[in-house]
Amino acid sequence: MIEESLTISKRTSNRFFFLIGLGLVLLIVGIFITMNSGGGHHGGGGHEEAAAAGGHHAITWVNRLFANLWLNNVYFTGIAVIGLFFGAIQYVAYAGWSVPFVRILQSITAYLPFGAAVALIVFFIGQHQIFHWTDNSLFDTASPNYDPIIAGKAGFLNKPFFIIRMVVFYGAWIYFAWWLRKQSLEEDINGGLSYYHKSIRISAMFLVIFGVSSSISAWDWVMSIDTHWFSTLFAWYVLSSWLVSGLAVTTLIAIFLKQNGYLKMLNADHLHDLGKFIFGFSIFWTYLWFSQFMLYWYANLPEEVIYFKERFGMYNDHYSWILLFNLFINFALPLLVLMTRDAKRQVIMLKIVCFAVLFGHWMDFYLMIMPGTLRGESGLGFMELGTALIFLGVFLTLVTRKLTSASLIPVNHPFLEESMHHHV
Repeated sequence: MIEESLTISKRTSNRFFFLIGLGLVLLIVGIFITMNSGGGHHGGGGHEEAAAAGGHHAITWVNRLFANLWLNNVYFTGIAVIGLFFGAIQYVAYAGWSVPFVRILQSITAYLPFGAAVALIVFFIGQHQIFHWTDNSLFDTASPNYDPIIAGKAGFLNKPFFIIRMVVFYGAWIYFAWWLRKQSLEEDINGGLSYYHKSIRISAMFLVIFGVSSSISAWDWVMSIDTHWFSTLFAWYVLSSWLVSGLAVTTLIAIFLKQNGYLKMLNADHLHDLGKFIFGFSIFWTYLWFSQFMLYWYANLPEEVIYFKERFGMYNDHYSWILLFNLFINFALPLLVLMTRDAKRQVIMLKIVCFAVLFGHWMDFYLMIMPGTLRGESGLGFMELGTALIFLGVFLTLVTRKLTSASLIPVNHPFLEESMHHHV
């Protein structure tokens, strides 16, 4: 198989930088508008008094900025680590069909070092704007702000241990991404089966670590925002949202490369399988959504149902439409569009669904993070759009640079020939 080297034109690179620049401008405009509108109050019905009684501080543009930074970094970090996770699964499963996009999965992980830096900086500077439990007075029995529920979680929810977990998780993900990439590139040069078998062993180790780290990171980075609430399904729920988003990114990159004359061995059968994964995990996400929402709502236990009341009724129904919109765009749309075999083999249908679920699952993380950080004071304006464009531009820049650094096709992969004749 002949190597395929990707070349990114200066015009394309400039588009990515334009996205970042446009995002910065919109973010600054959004901050200015929010400052001059008194913080961007959207809620009502006395929720400010309730927040004050619960020990919360007034919401300002600073809270909104850090909430948006955290939201986008968690979202793109998840997409990046799914590139590593899904690639590792291909190795341990001895999968041959996925060879054409092995390098895409490896390149998506390029965001992880940037994500680690952003996560640490945002937490060190903006922890009080995002996480209620970082207020030390909540653990002090002599303080009027003492919270026995949060204090009871002090063994796990404390700043030193939180930072250690964050560093360890990001460090492990970055290391395993580098290690697997190294084996794949050396396989290109030297051939043989030794690198492939070593990649299987590395992948098996990573999957064990990922099973623990992905769950705890979901508890740390998302669920601990709503400190009083917990869900035994939440780690799976976050993973399913990350997984659909990561698969959508992989599919879109494969399609765009194919349409620009690359990935000649990629055929409709490969896209069909990717479409099946997006379809299947969209159903899985819905199952977990339903399991949390319906069972907690039906049980009507105050400590459990408050999470959903905040998102479905409180703050003058500020978030209700997003909850219903999530069900449509992340479940109904992929279900109806990708239900048939032909739809999974049509580029236009896959593009529609991939773009839709990428936006839909960004909104899903918005719904997970914003009520706990901004209560009823969040919005979908220039600040949100600007922050998202900045992170998107950085993500695309890092991923395309890594794609150009090696052949798009792993030329000595042992299942290369099998994948060329893949048929479903």
